[in-house]
Amino acid sequence: MSQLFEEIAFVENPQYERIIEDILARQYSVVEDFFTDEEVLVLRQSLIEKHEEDAFKKAAIGNRVNEIIVKSIRGDVILWIDEMKANEAEMIFFNKINSLVSYLNKTCFLGILHKEFHYALYPEGTFYKRHIDTFQNDDRRKLSIVCYLNEAGWIPENGGELVLYLDENGKETEKVIYPFPGRLVVFESQVIEHEVKPVKTERMSITGWLKTR
Repeated sequence: MSQLFEEIAFVENPQYERIIEDILARQYSVVEDFFTDEEVLVLRQSLIEKHEEDAFKKAAIGNRVNEIIVKSIRGDVILWIDEMKANEAEMIFFNKINSLVSYLNKTCFLGILHKEFHYALYPEGTFYKRHIDTFQNDDRRKLSIVCYLNEAGWIPENGGELVLYLDENGKETEKVIYPFPGRLVVFESQVIEHEVKPVKTERMSITGWLKTR
């Protein structure tokens, strides 16, 4: 009976289905306006307030077990977000992400059990050189997620674009993704190398990973 109820209760989500189709076809997906202008505004304000409180720290290379800071590789500052202590703005983010995770687990049986997210602020002139989002001592990251919180009217000339390095029939190609506000990018953590190009105007986002056990 409970199984029947779950089948009846399931409603197909066209946006989530498109993300799944994209990842199956090309290992990444770009979703426009995943967050509304109003949601981006409150999330950006939360980021700014916490940055002004000097809560951010210099981002490092590696995971929390084995991390080093290398300014020549990345220049952003970050603040980890604890869902259990999330403020009202951050719960807007987690509610949408949790909805996506629940859908992925139901439809694709991904077994996503954990999440980790942080605010990321790239000051002018900073970047993050080409890398992959998994570690030798931890391969639980399955999907990487970036949500851009930049101001409305962001233009490509501001820099800070995300470049995905893709393998298409044995030939490497580059997918350039500009950090327009509200845009969500999802890609396979263990497969796609990527980088953030030098930033000419302060760049803001929430970045993180969906992880298995």
